[in-house]
Amino acid sequence: PVSPQRPGTRDQTYLDELISIPKGSGPRFSFRKLWAFTGPGFLMSIAYLDPGNVESDLQCGAVAGFKVTCRSLGMGMGGSTLEDVPPHGLGHLTGPQPLQVPRVLLWLMIEIAIIGSDMQEVIGTAIAFSLLSAGRIPLWGGVLITIVDTIFFLFLDKYGLRKLEAFFGLLIAIMALTFGYEYVVVRPGQVEVLKGIFLPYCPGCGREELLQAVGIIGAIIMPHNIFLHSSLVKTRAIDRSKKEAVQEANMYFLTESCLALFVSFLINLFVMAVFGEAFYHQRNEDVHNKCINSSVSRYAGIFPANNETVSVDIYQGGVILGCYFGAVALYIWAIGILAAGQSSTMTGTYAGQFVMEGFLQLRWSRFARVLFTRSFAILPTVFVAAFKDVSHLTGMNDLLNVLQSILLPFAVLPILTFTSLHPLMQDFTNGLPGKVLMTLITGLVCAINVYFVVDFLPTLQGPGYHIPLGLLLAGYVAFVAYLIWTCSIAHGARFLDRGHHSRFSFGVSHD
Repeated sequence: PVSPQRPGTRDQTYLDELISIPKGSGPRFSFRKLWAFTGPGFLMSIAYLDPGNVESDLQCGAVAGFKVTCRSLGMGMGGSTLEDVPPHGLGHLTGPQPLQVPRVLLWLMIEIAIIGSDMQEVIGTAIAFSLLSAGRIPLWGGVLITIVDTIFFLFLDKYGLRKLEAFFGLLIAIMALTFGYEYVVVRPGQVEVLKGIFLPYCPGCGREELLQAVGIIGAIIMPHNIFLHSSLVKTRAIDRSKKEAVQEANMYFLTESCLALFVSFLINLFVMAVFGEAFYHQRNEDVHNKCINSSVSRYAGIFPANNETVSVDIYQGGVILGCYFGAVALYIWAIGILAAGQSSTMTGTYAGQFVMEGFLQLRWSRFARVLFTRSFAILPTVFVAAFKDVSHLTGMNDLLNVLQSILLPFAVLPILTFTSLHPLMQDFTNGLPGKVLMTLITGLVCAINVYFVVDFLPTLQGPGYHIPLGLLLAGYVAFVAYLIWTCSIAHGARFLDRGHHSRFSFGVSHD
């Protein structure tokens, strides 16, 4: 819900432009008002359509078919309801700020997530340019091109918020059309798709299928995206001193967010179903032979002629589509990946500024903000692209998806804490159903992270890895435990909030 504005304060955001809301003629639903509120939800949904999500989708389809794939996607989209639970403006809390060290640590965790997301955008753009140019643009060249597209978006932003929202709507439409085209061409079995979504079955599933199923949660629910939506909704001119106006805004924002999430769900479903139908348990030799006899035979060499199951990523996925369904399918796939990569450029910029303002009370120019995140994203990516092959570049995407999952508690737990503080949220405090839902989602996220760590540790050899990893793990567990402690205080565990520990109430009185 939208948190009520305190009297005497001006609701400042990184996006200073305010969109006026037409006056209604009563409590009836108004499509004119819905159109005025449309924008933040679709900008938020872009985080579910970036190259990291697309790669996770196609890998789930190729590895698990329809068994756990579509249901895991449903779990991820269900978890995306987190976007509508936090107070809009969570990163802009006012009042005393005694917890400086935790605030800085939280900002650092979310900043790492933003940089990781920006790296995925860079990787997707580089691969898309390589496919569209038939390899004439090297991967490192595609990485450097992302510097130009960033400058383009900075100029686009000058034309106003509604035009920027319309442009991102165009990118989403391009993704829907391109990936929808692949869905129509491949024609997956509709009955199997529906069974995969709704029936809880997974015959013959093993460790690999389970890893794909839980990994998609981290790919879909992105930490910084929660703060992004919380701040974007503040671009609408709402009288936050009136409870009725806030309730109406929450209703329209929820409706718009559900529409946006449904569109992103369909796009992700297109990708997963295509690869679940056409490339589930395909062998390298079969793909190699098919490519040799196709119009894109120059790519046949990337698939070894053996009987192992083909391993796909966003690069090989486009090649396989070209081998089986023609060069048009490859180029349309590349256009979709390019749109997916480009769409996350400015959303990451906005999210970074929102959390920086909220946690550190700093406000940078857009150029400085983009330069900061893009520099961290480009340097390691261009190094891998120049000295390694495309498999290493797409392998970075997998690691970045895992990173997003690991960092999720640092966004989810503060949300659950702040939205449960009645002195802060007043009439919009989480009710019991909301608290139960978010607690279950938080527990699921933490359980997934534990599973990833337990699964990953045996792959490390030698104390040289164990010692630094053990220190990082200890710090991670300690900080998560601290956030759970403060969250428990917000939920009424008063025995934890006594003596000098009363500062854990975030400067908000419980009385």
